[in-house]
Amino acid sequence: MEPVELSDLLDRARSGDASAWAGIVDEYSSLLLSVVRGFRLGDAQSADVVQTTWLRLVEHIDQVRDPARLCGWLRTTAFRTCLEVLRENKRELPVDPYEQSGGTPDRYGDRDAGRPDEGLLRGEREALVRRALADLPERHQVLLGLLLQTPALSYEEIGRRLAMPIGSIGPTRARVLRRLRSALAAADFSDCALG
Repeated sequence: MEPVELSDLLDRARSGDASAWAGIVDEYSSLLLSVVRGFRLGDAQSADVVQTTWLRLVEHIDQVRDPARLCGWLRTTAFRTCLEVLRENKRELPVDPYEQSGGTPDRYGDRDAGRPDEGLLRGEREALVRRALADLPERHQVLLGLLLQTPALSYEEIGRRLAMPIGSIGPTRARVLRRLRSALAAADFSDCALG
């Protein structure tokens, strides 16, 4: 866009001309999207950054004196807004209720670093397994929790804690795992491995 044309658009936008704003947005939307894409934000966060950048232009349009600098101003504003979003994301630490209640810690490490959708799929699998576990009777949930403790508890200790004969722990475990497999298969989740 020619500087004279851009200057005219800015003047008209300052006075509230909607078509001038539309022209500016049309001209620079691809620029903003390219800046945001470099940060690999999610779709919603990317859209928020672009909207925030436009809002800041509305708030500060009177400070843009040189039309030739609008492109740089928008790029810098989008860049800084992306950094703000990333800083906010660092403050948001997701909490796993199973970890807080003494469950097993996350042992996955960076396994899903290669594929962006792996983290989402893993989260869906974990949520499905948690729902299936929550549907078990409380005594069975406690039994599985004791069987998975680190360091491992002996069957004698588990039997003592649950007031359960040692000889019934193994068969009960097998029945509980079969029930979980059935629940997961019913949810079309047969690839979940239960030991």
